[in-house]
Amino acid sequence: MAAPGFWLDQETAQRTVRDLKGLKEIVEPATAIEQVLEDAQVLSELAAEENDASALEGLVGDLAEAERALDRLEFLVLLSRPDDPKNCYLAIHAGAGGTESCDWASMLLRMYSRYVERRGWKMDIVDSVEGEEAGLRSVTVRVTGSHAYGYLSAEVGVHRLVRISPFDAAARRHTSFASVDVLPEIEDAGEIEIDEKDLRMDFFRAGGAGGQHVNKTSSAVRITHTPTGIVVQCQNERSQHQNRRVAMEILRARLKRLEEHERDKELAKLYGQKGEIAWGNQIRSYVLQPYTMVKDHRTRRETGKVQDVLDGDLESFIEAELHRRAAARTEAT
Repeated sequence: MAAPGFWLDQETAQRTVRDLKGLKEIVEPATAIEQVLEDAQVLSELAAEENDASALEGLVGDLAEAERALDRLEFLVLLSRPDDPKNCYLAIHAGAGGTESCDWASMLLRMYSRYVERRGWKMDIVDSVEGEEAGLRSVTVRVTGSHAYGYLSAEVGVHRLVRISPFDAAARRHTSFASVDVLPEIEDAGEIEIDEKDLRMDFFRAGGAGGQHVNKTSSAVRITHTPTGIVVQCQNERSQHQNRRVAMEILRARLKRLEEHERDKELAKLYGQKGEIAWGNQIRSYVLQPYTMVKDHRTRRETGKVQDVLDGDLESFIEAELHRRAAARTEAT
């Protein structure tokens, strides 16, 4: 980083800074724990020499803090896959339930935006399609932050909501579904080679609330990869060139995911959990009526603090799923 010209290539420089930050998150806590243990050993030896029992109280507190720091450090082992430290694209799609599910998709977007804020990450909307009456039919966001993919990959699947419908004049209970998918950001364009002949480009006017560029030029981009049938689109950037670049990044990420599924049974099983966006495929249920509870069907973790969860308090659910995956990998080997 001290080399002349380091900041001339902003993209490479920022990637290096992010890599450095990720390494510091491991090295600095480990160094701090080592220092605490060394100090504790010296303090215990002095207390023994002087027969001073009062010094042990501070020693116990220091060791307890070192143990908590070690637990946090060990948790990073669960995020040791090559893509885990990367930024990611998170996509939410409304499923069975019509307007209810579109509203549920927008609630999930709010939940993840609050979670991103809690972690100090950043979220930018890449593409969104509004529902006919309310909410969102689909939305894709880019999340930037340390280990964003590693954490949010635990959210892949169908999410189910049970509540009294605000759109039902009879105030009946409704069940809604939405799916969440997460893809790691592909940093090296050469990592996934794409033949331009396999692409069909469609350009159209961006939808949205309006603005200087929205709805005035055909800046939105839809790309179809004909061999696989994968379709991606982006409309939230200011120019056609920027939208095409982001759409290509998402396409590379989806093609990489497809390759991994074909050669890795564990990832194929993980992705397969999403299934149809309807009954019987949910990974988590959020019940607001007739009682309040959030329950993860993979880990059996549950809580009655539904509003806290919808406000972004997802740590316990994500950590439980990462621990479950680690245990499954251990059993598999």
